[in-house]
Amino acid sequence: MTGQLEGKTALITGTGGGQGRAAALLFASEGARVVGCDVKVEGALETVEMVKGAGGEMVSMQPVDLGDETAAKNWIDFAVESYGDFDILYNNASANRFGQVESLSLDDWNFTLRNELTLVFLVVKYAVPVFRRRGAGVIVNASSVVGTGRSVYAPAGISHAVAKAGVTVMGEYLANELAPLNVRVNTIAPGAINTPAVAALYADENNPIRQRQIDAQLIKRIGEPEDCAKAALYLASDNSSFMTGAELIVDGGGSISGLCGNIFVDLIANDGSEPDEGGTSS
Repeated sequence: MTGQLEGKTALITGTGGGQGRAAALLFASEGARVVGCDVKVEGALETVEMVKGAGGEMVSMQPVDLGDETAAKNWIDFAVESYGDFDILYNNASANRFGQVESLSLDDWNFTLRNELTLVFLVVKYAVPVFRRRGAGVIVNASSVVGTGRSVYAPAGISHAVAKAGVTVMGEYLANELAPLNVRVNTIAPGAINTPAVAALYADENNPIRQRQIDAQLIKRIGEPEDCAKAALYLASDNSSFMTGAELIVDGGGSISGLCGNIFVDLIANDGSEPDEGGTSS
């Protein structure tokens, strides 16, 4: 590797699997000290062992529910106690529940906004004082193509789309608010990514939904967690030092192909819920 994050400390949420695990492994391989967290204890600990086994440095707190304000603050404090003031915050964690507007319960609506939008706000809120002390910092937030307004992947995912749109707008707002602190804020917007939560759809070559998704994209494969980790690395590193308030779409061209439409209508579970996309709720 090229040591793009040599000497830096990076906080990553949702490191128990999927995109968060891929980012922890990649960031550590590039020289970063990684601080992770997850609600999933076993997965979080496995990631730590994987990073250390590859020669990297990582600590993690688990279980951590970042939608709880005290827990979010405690995780930031844990990071500072572990490695001192940090350089990078990557808000990857998320969890959602799907349902059409008439059938979606208020509890499911609130669950999604809490675990896709509020937790990002809380982590940033308690990370900013660290960046203020340092006089610099980088924030990368994970949104989704459904939050860009350019693609409606999930017709029964109104709460998911609204929450991810909120993450996108939050990134633009924070880029302005935190610029005087020399803090850059950017966003990645993944599309169809083969994470553990959706492996049954994308890992099985015989699953018709997998092929429908590939047909709807310009790049004819399903995305992997490493694709998102590489985008996050670019935004976290000095290679993107002239970028802030930007959004990188990582979806194989699906959102501009005009072919996606209602491709994910078949994913809606009978109970109106859907596992988390890419990240892991923390």
